[in-house]
Amino acid sequence: MSAENINFDQNKSNALAGGLSGLISKLGCFGIGCGGLILLVLIVGGWLMSVYNGMVTEQQKVETAWGQVENVYQRRADLIPNLVNTVKSVKNSEIEAMVKTIEARAQATQVKIDPTNMTAEDLQKFQAQQGELSSALNKLMAINESYPDFKFPEAYTNLMVQLEGSENRIATERHRFNEVAKDYNTKIKKFPANIVAGIFGFKEKPYFKADPGAERAPQVPENF
Repeated sequence: MSAENINFDQNKSNALAGGLSGLISKLGCFGIGCGGLILLVLIVGGWLMSVYNGMVTEQQKVETAWGQVENVYQRRADLIPNLVNTVKSVKNSEIEAMVKTIEARAQATQVKIDPTNMTAEDLQKFQAQQGELSSALNKLMAINESYPDFKFPEAYTNLMVQLEGSENRIATERHRFNEVAKDYNTKIKKFPANIVAGIFGFKEKPYFKADPGAERAPQVPENF
């Protein structure tokens, strides 16, 4: 979370504390007496601040998890130019066509999401573009695994290993993001914490969903 966001949260906490002090002054010492009134306000104020700070903590976890998701996707994207250069030495039209598709889809996966204001539509668009690239890469990996006698250059084989590792890291970080998003969403939905969430603008975070066709193994072209 940035320094501006931290200062904003601190300002909210200070405003809450100031508001409670003002409430004591306005109510005066009626019914339960000054001591009892002050104690009640302190208890309620302490609870509000505790709930608010807990939500901030969970939100920071979501933002950190999203940062890791972006990192692993970026790692994969950084490998694509090397793959394009390496495949030039592989004289096979099917592989060349696949790599051109991969290159085009890699250039399209430039959607950026603000984790503090992400929506289900934002994440769906991001996932759709990244999913198309994943599908193309998986088909290329299937060729590499299904035809071990094909003479792939060592550099190409090494890149396939790195790309496969990237896919595994992506799956891991997406799962972690869903877990922390679930914890955050559960916290802001529970009563009476949901009232505090509504007051301070804590909104539900979307989840990654399984990519369409993820349950099916990638198909190797018949004419390979």
